[in-house]
Amino acid sequence: MCGIAGWVDWQRDLRNERDMAVIERMTEALTPRGPDDQGIWAAEHTLLGHRRLIVLDPLGGIQPMIKVHHDQTYVIVYNGEIYNYRELRSKLKALGHDFVTANSDTEVLLHAYLEWGIDCVHYLNGIFAFAIWDELRQHLLLVRDRLGVKPLFYRAAPNSLLFASELKSLLAHPEVPAQVDGEGLAEILVLGPARTPGYGIFKGIREVLPGHCLLFDRNGIRTWPYWRLQSQPHLDDADTTAEKLRELLEDIAVRQLQSDVPIGTLLSGGLDSSILTALAARAVKGSPLSTFSVDYRDSSRYFVANQFETNPDGPWIQTVSKYLGTDHHSIVLDNHDLPDALPHAMQAADIPGMTDIDASLLLFCREIKKKVTVALSGECADEVFGGYPWFHNPAAASEKGFPWVRMVEQRSAFLSPEINKLIKPIEYALDRYHQARAEVPRLPGENAAEAQVREVFYLNITRFMPTLLDRKDRMSMACGLEVRVPYSDHRLVEYVWNIPWSLKNYGGLPKGILRYAAKGLLPDEVLMRQKSPYPKTHHPIYREIIKAQLEQVLNNPDSPLLNLVQPEKLLEMLRSNRLLMDKPWFGQLMGDTQYMAYLLQVNRWLEHYKVELCL
Repeated sequence: MCGIAGWVDWQRDLRNERDMAVIERMTEALTPRGPDDQGIWAAEHTLLGHRRLIVLDPLGGIQPMIKVHHDQTYVIVYNGEIYNYRELRSKLKALGHDFVTANSDTEVLLHAYLEWGIDCVHYLNGIFAFAIWDELRQHLLLVRDRLGVKPLFYRAAPNSLLFASELKSLLAHPEVPAQVDGEGLAEILVLGPARTPGYGIFKGIREVLPGHCLLFDRNGIRTWPYWRLQSQPHLDDADTTAEKLRELLEDIAVRQLQSDVPIGTLLSGGLDSSILTALAARAVKGSPLSTFSVDYRDSSRYFVANQFETNPDGPWIQTVSKYLGTDHHSIVLDNHDLPDALPHAMQAADIPGMTDIDASLLLFCREIKKKVTVALSGECADEVFGGYPWFHNPAAASEKGFPWVRMVEQRSAFLSPEINKLIKPIEYALDRYHQARAEVPRLPGENAAEAQVREVFYLNITRFMPTLLDRKDRMSMACGLEVRVPYSDHRLVEYVWNIPWSLKNYGGLPKGILRYAAKGLLPDEVLMRQKSPYPKTHHPIYREIIKAQLEQVLNNPDSPLLNLVQPEKLLEMLRSNRLLMDKPWFGQLMGDTQYMAYLLQVNRWLEHYKVELCL
């Protein structure tokens, strides 16, 4: 993976020393994403920057990559992996294209554009965010993969456009202030870690939507979707469905194992990661597959089962690793390191996130990077197959709001009256919910129950899943680790999208059709294991540290958080040892301690980015 940045301005020659220094700063801000190399390309009105993490073709994949075709120049900067690049390379060779590199998917992508123009996006299987400067047509094309695995932000002005893989890169430009208006503040304080797609939080910054293209020329910006979920009847029976799923999963695993650097998988002992690891272990040749798991010091001492975490992962991981013969690495985190990692996790994401869940993933990825450069992870299976509790709880599914955004009224009680009046938390959450519902591609003739579940799937795939994909991208890329997410393959998502709910739960089991498709890959007890989410710490020391840090922030008159909250009310709750939240306020696991940590991240965010509130 890599980091990309760029600047197009029709009214100035960007090749001067000052503007070249700006693109260098923007590119250098992405160094963690691409620690191996840096490149800059300059033309009169265009600057492109690239930071490289070497995964394929170390010698041939240097970027920005330039092609001169019919005396016209084409330049690409690209972040991602094209998993079908070998097939595309053969197809393009048959059409008369000659390749200079030995094995570069970047060169294949650029030649695909030369052959098919903007329609090249329909030929791609992979995760990607790329920019192509077309000298002949005098335009810049930005493209983001179908599910939004790879990030891409931009800021437009009447005659110019800036883009980058991360917000920090755009903010490195002197003409991009770190301003946040009421809408951006509502995204942070109301929706929490789950941002609305397209919103860049900072004023004037937008996000290229998943499955979209953006074209910038002298006439301005045009954006459009090249991919959407389409609803249609599912005609396959259970056996045929399971067979097709198995074929898809096997093909996806083989494709996503391609790498010229060491590769492994993240293994929790749960259904999704275990299936993925089993497929990968079958596909690799030579030495055993490397697998990685995360836990916390003294976790067995403090673990308490609940409705989401019914048992610890450790024994299950051992079972799967032994069964598959993997080279397993168990990474144990110190609970004292989590609070220290909170600001680093926030800075990796550029906005407050999933607190200790992000921080632990950041620490986990740092350790993984010591062994491998590429890893496969089981994200997206729950959104695609329906694994979360709210899929199986009709009351939760019919609530008037996103089922993972909770306790809005209780949280707003801690905000200042002025902020509540400005952002209208309950109203804002409902507006975003209704906006998402209006997009659902309905299936004519579908009964009410199936239509409702289809709606919940759409909300999960387009609103909740991006949160986890963003988290995985930012925390892993901050460590120079490329994490691939096979369950987000668009072919799999398209097929599973139309499988009826009753068939998704084949055999009366959550994700039953996935379990059926994986029959024989793993021991039956692993295939039947109840869902268990990403592990969080149960050690009381973590809460004690977070509580003390929040009290310190609330008692400091210079803390920017005080401009948003009622500090006396929060302090009174903390000193009384009462819980700020008695239920999860986001997702399944983010409760009282995570809310305190989130406020700490908000305060640090305001400080670190010197955020100017435009209220």
